[in-house]
Amino acid sequence: MSQSLYTAVKWSMVKLPKEADSVEDLFRAALESGFDGITLTAPGAYDLDEVLRAQDKTGIPIHNINVADHWQVRLSDPDPQVRTAALRNTIQAMEFAHAVGASSVLQVVGKATDPVNENAEQVGQRSTEELKKALPTAARLGVQIACENVANGHGGSIAEWIDYLDGFESPWVGAFFDIGNHDRFDGGAPAWIRALGSRIVKIDVKDHNHETEKNCDLFEGNVDWPEVRAAIAEIGFNGWTTAEVPGGDVEKLTTVSADMRKAIGIA
Repeated sequence: MSQSLYTAVKWSMVKLPKEADSVEDLFRAALESGFDGITLTAPGAYDLDEVLRAQDKTGIPIHNINVADHWQVRLSDPDPQVRTAALRNTIQAMEFAHAVGASSVLQVVGKATDPVNENAEQVGQRSTEELKKALPTAARLGVQIACENVANGHGGSIAEWIDYLDGFESPWVGAFFDIGNHDRFDGGAPAWIRALGSRIVKIDVKDHNHETEKNCDLFEGNVDWPEVRAAIAEIGFNGWTTAEVPGGDVEKLTTVSADMRKAIGIA
């Protein structure tokens, strides 16, 4: 079976000159840099009508919406009112995604901030309880909730993350898998890809330097890209991959776009 992989850039990576700061300028910069699509964030960051006009003029697809403020307004917060606000953000992001034609929202499920009030177990329990409330909206709108688990003290092993995702028993919940973030854990990114398999909804693409323990530009870290490409092919992944590295102007992003296609094996 042939693969269909597409590249996207995160809105935050596109650095526009002061005289070109509209949504249309943002989209055109992404296209000129060689990307197939773009991601945005919601709610609150963009005017829907402006986004739709810019999309009509440029033709660039928005494939994903990141849930705004999910690190600060967390589904795992000890305060139930904050959790309610986090769920509201998730649902509004899904509604925005549906309106602009995006097929997923990226959702950080929470953060383990202390061993008593917001620990790893509570992150799993609370976020599961809240996200289950969003499943009817996901099904109605046709927008998947693509969960992210890295650097938040929860889901740090393959087995734990699989248990969390499978606990929803829903096709509307999966993983937004981050190659660079996961490469430092549990056998490296290829092992995660093979284990997660069809649970992977979307992929973020960056490298990771194991010595400095920091994410970095593509081919400047320790990710085994041939093995990553092999793992992606083995699980039959088709769909969107999104760059998440330091951004810049069109010249810089053109280099990122070319490196990304090389990294994941797009001819």
